[in-house]
Amino acid sequence: MSRFRRRGRDDDDQADDEPGTTDDAAMDDGEPDAVTPAPSHRGSGPWDITEVDDPAVGGRVSLGGVWIPSGPGLEVRVEAEEETGAVMAVTLVVGNGALQVQPFAAPRSEGIWSDVRAEIRAGITAQGGTADDVEGPLGPELRTRVPVARTDGSSGVEPARFLGVDGPRWFLRGVLTGDAAVDDAVAEPLIELFRNVVVVRGPEAMAPRDPLPLRLPTEITEGTAQRVDDVDDDPLNPFRRGPEITELH
Repeated sequence: MSRFRRRGRDDDDQADDEPGTTDDAAMDDGEPDAVTPAPSHRGSGPWDITEVDDPAVGGRVSLGGVWIPSGPGLEVRVEAEEETGAVMAVTLVVGNGALQVQPFAAPRSEGIWSDVRAEIRAGITAQGGTADDVEGPLGPELRTRVPVARTDGSSGVEPARFLGVDGPRWFLRGVLTGDAAVDDAVAEPLIELFRNVVVVRGPEAMAPRDPLPLRLPTEITEGTAQRVDDVDDDPLNPFRRGPEITELH
């Protein structure tokens, strides 16, 4: 069985600088295109809700904007604001690796992963880190290393792998951290889980890059909530203040 729990950040976490953003396209009117061809690298997922007969097959659990897979040894951390209860992201943890998943609205006419990748790269390098474009199992991805100050006063480097998939009127971002950021063997099962995510874009009109609404599954109890404050307004900022798993060593 998968384990669900809510996660927050410590009060003394330090916010990093925000990466640059580009102007969003006009508001999506909510009506899907008559034909929306899937990108070639999405041939084995992640899936749009229209591409599966039953999203619950295989033990997936609904969080509103996404159906996430479940399985033995998988821990699911639902990250939510304390005051509003709004779910900001979901993180899948297997062993010493973690994958944060966030779905966003996207324009009907084109994907946004190329632009988002450039913005993340600019933000990482502005912090003195490195960001390398790599062709991964899901297409182009970004492998980053950011200098960090540890709680004991020492300095270190925090690696991460940013995954992105453009779907029909949605964009799904994944961030691999912990050992999964540097070890392909640890990352492999998490990438397979990412492929099995089903995105529910919905008919509502949304501005491109707006996060798709997420909600707590019934398995989560209010008593397990931890505190999350000061969530940044930029939904695509990989180092915004808010619920983020940055170290699982």
